[in-house]
Amino acid sequence: MDARSARPKGIALTDRQRIAWLRLIRSDNVGPATFRDLINHFGSAEAALAALPGLSTRGGATRAIRIATESEALKELDAAHRFGARFVGIGEPDYPQALKQIDGAPPLLAVKGNLGATAQPAVGIVGSRNASISGAKFAAMIARECGRVGYAVISGLARGIDTAAHRASLDTGTIAAMAGGLDQPYPPENAGLLEDIWNGNGLAVSEMPFGWEPRARDFPRRNRLIAGISLGVVVVEAATRSGSLITARLAGEFGRLVFAVPGSPLDPRCHGTNGLLKDGAMIVTAPDDVISALVPLSQLDLFAAPLAEEPERGGASSLLPPDETDRARIVDALGPTPVEIDDIIRHTGLSASAVYLVLLELDIAGRLHRHPGGMVSIAMEV
Repeated sequence: MDARSARPKGIALTDRQRIAWLRLIRSDNVGPATFRDLINHFGSAEAALAALPGLSTRGGATRAIRIATESEALKELDAAHRFGARFVGIGEPDYPQALKQIDGAPPLLAVKGNLGATAQPAVGIVGSRNASISGAKFAAMIARECGRVGYAVISGLARGIDTAAHRASLDTGTIAAMAGGLDQPYPPENAGLLEDIWNGNGLAVSEMPFGWEPRARDFPRRNRLIAGISLGVVVVEAATRSGSLITARLAGEFGRLVFAVPGSPLDPRCHGTNGLLKDGAMIVTAPDDVISALVPLSQLDLFAAPLAEEPERGGASSLLPPDETDRARIVDALGPTPVEIDDIIRHTGLSASAVYLVLLELDIAGRLHRHPGGMVSIAMEV
């Protein structure tokens, strides 16, 4: 069986749209989920950018929102070009197809290397930075065999298991998900490996700006890319508290398969993987355990409509914004406990469009918290 897929179709962004998309995602209080809702409501990034000040004011912001300028976007696009990279939008054919199915998929990814890697179904391989020799060898064995039958291998460019997985799949296709900008490899000692990846059959991806040095809170975002791009994640040696377990949890939330390699109960590096097995992860003692389980998923249609896409003629919604009474009802329905948006709609009896617009206002004003599963809560004033 060969898992390689044909290049899916997609809609390419115009240069003008790409600039507007980059400005929007780099503006204050606009994350991937907010970006999607803004595009869906206003029809285009340009229209959303024009609406941001009003949304922020109606949402109760105490200061003006910072909106990324066109010159800032052009500067970042120029930096990407000089670096040999580019930005790929979620509706374009070179965007990783499985990633666009998850909640909060990045609307734009900076990419460098062989874009053909995004056409292959992918398997994530992650694990301990302080890997044992046997753990690294086994991770490499899985990576080689998965690559041999057509899977790209995605990992996080970290020491240990990640490094072993990347090196073993350099010839068949590997994807490095980065926590910082493409020009800020971490750890620095893997800068040479990163060059081998994008100069060969591999690809580096990041949602962070060029020049962004990774911080601790950026690594879970990187782990989300690994889980979202892959059809399944294999964990090889992970301590009880580790980023690899975050990747496994996210994979489960995204409906991906979670695999774990059993290890000695006496080795702290295996406590996390053994715990995953207790919680129902699929046991891996040979590469075929992974390959055979992935076959049904690799045959699914991953080329469904993306989460954010501008129509050919985008325009703002013609619906009137809710009045102050309806806005107050929606705000009063929110609290510090996350709730589903459908519950807000039922509770208030207002239209979905009115509820979503007020949530956007609160979001842009920095007063809304978004939670996994599309749930929301309000930021309580102190």
